[in-house]
Amino acid sequence: MKVDSLFSMKDDKIIITGASRGIGSAIAEFLCEAGARVTLVARDEDELRSLATRLNNKGYADFIALDVTDLAAVKNSRIKDECYDVLINNAGTNHPLPFQDVTEEIYDKIINLNTKSTYFLTQLVVSNMLREGTSGSIINISSQMGHVGAKNRSVYCMSKFALEGMTRALAVELAPHNIRVNTVCPTFIETPMTKGFLEDESFRTEVLAKIKTGRLARPNDLFGAIALLASVASQMMTGSSLMIDGGWTAD
Repeated sequence: MKVDSLFSMKDDKIIITGASRGIGSAIAEFLCEAGARVTLVARDEDELRSLATRLNNKGYADFIALDVTDLAAVKNSRIKDECYDVLINNAGTNHPLPFQDVTEEIYDKIINLNTKSTYFLTQLVVSNMLREGTSGSIINISSQMGHVGAKNRSVYCMSKFALEGMTRALAVELAPHNIRVNTVCPTFIETPMTKGFLEDESFRTEVLAKIKTGRLARPNDLFGAIALLASVASQMMTGSSLMIDGGWTAD
């Protein structure tokens, strides 16, 4: 098999959450340029429409304005009528705080988006794959923090460790149906979510000291892992975690 066909995503139907900005919009643009038919999901309809318009100059993109934490809205969205080849669960949030300062509201906000919404959206997408008898790939955007601990990130780490556990359990359960489930685990990437933290020079220095390659990750550092997991090149990969962390978790 030629390299181009091995990693081909041409005409694959791929749905990605948290798609309107940051990592999500960068991955969506990459997928469109690769020839995939991309469905963008996020809350802000104006941002989605603007992004979809731009991406349609490069490929195909449509969008669904949806709060993925609203499970009733998810179940009633047109996602229930579509059969996708690939689901990329990218939507996520963080609110770093010392353990003693975490409120129930903050706890629920992080867990509901990072873990609960991912679980039930995946359940909906997989139900369509099973109904149609198609193979598929679920790619969960996790974090290096799903493999290590960090101060002020107790809830975030918990949510990502849970995502890693869910990924492995679903990999076992869905493998007989030719549905693969894997995670991509980046280190810090300067996005709207992380920009505020990284503007703190002492925190930025602490982060860079742990990244063995000596720099923050960029969104395009994830593209190779996405192409691998979304294509037939990874047919024998399920329940795996691809670390895009510059060596943070190597020691």
